[in-house]
Amino acid sequence: MTVVETPILREVRSNHLSPAGVHLVARDYPKGMRIDPHMHRESQLIYAARGTMQVTTPAGRWLVPPDRAVWVPAGLEHALDLLADIEMRTLYFDLPWLKREQRYEGLTKEFVVRVSSLLNQAILALFDARNTEERTELLVRLVMLELHQAEDPATFVPLPREPRCRRAAMIVLDDPTGLHDIDTLAREVGTSARTLSRLFSTETQLSFKSWCQRARVAAAIQRLSTDANVSVKQLAAQLGYASVPAFSAAFRQVTGRTPTEFAGK
Repeated sequence: MTVVETPILREVRSNHLSPAGVHLVARDYPKGMRIDPHMHRESQLIYAARGTMQVTTPAGRWLVPPDRAVWVPAGLEHALDLLADIEMRTLYFDLPWLKREQRYEGLTKEFVVRVSSLLNQAILALFDARNTEERTELLVRLVMLELHQAEDPATFVPLPREPRCRRAAMIVLDDPTGLHDIDTLAREVGTSARTLSRLFSTETQLSFKSWCQRARVAAAIQRLSTDANVSVKQLAAQLGYASVPAFSAAFRQVTGRTPTEFAGK
C-alpha cells in the first residue's frame, strides 16, 4: 500500500498559513470521481463544505454528507467515492503535533463527526487567506475541542472481514433496496443461515437484521444528500418499507432524526 504525501492531487487550489504540524488544503472534485485506496503519514479531518462522499476503510463504509466530516488516522488505508460535486476542506495533522493532544487516544481510529454550526464556521474560517498565525492557532484549537464532542456513528456501515460474511454483506450493499433473506444469502455464500447470523453478530456487533437496516438507512442518506427531488414516500417504497412511518421509525433508530429532519426539508 502506497503512503501518499500531502498534497496528493493536482486539484489543490490553496495552502494556508497554519500552526506547526497542521497543514490546510482545499480541493474541488467532480461527481463520480474515485480516489483509490491509499494512506497518509498524517492524520486528517476531511470535510465537504458542499457535496456528499463515501469513505471506505478496512472496518467499513462511512457516508459523509455535508453536515458530517470524517477523521482518518495516520497510516490507515482509505478510499473516497465522490457522490456529488465536492468542495473538500482537509486538515492534515502531523503525528508529533497530534500526540501532544490531551485526548490523542481517541484519535487513533477512524470516525465520523456531526458538524455543528460552530465546527463548520471554524473549519471554513481556517481557509481565510487573511488569517494571522495567532487566529489560525485559535481556530485549530476550537476545531479540536469540537472534534472530541461530536462523534456520530449513524452513517457507518461496518464491513465483516470473514470471507463468506463479507460476500453476503457486499450482496446487500450492491442492492440495499432488495429484501434480502438470510437463508438465501447463506446458500449463495456457501454456509448455513445459523452460521451467517452468528458471523454478522461477531464481525459487525450487529444482528443481520440490524445490519441490513443500517445499510438501507445509509442508502437513504445517500439519496437524500444527493437528490433534492426525492420524496420520503418514494424513498420508503424503494427501500422496501411498508409505510412512511415504518421507514421514519427505522431511520430515527439509526440516526436519531427522521428522514425529513435529516434532509432539512
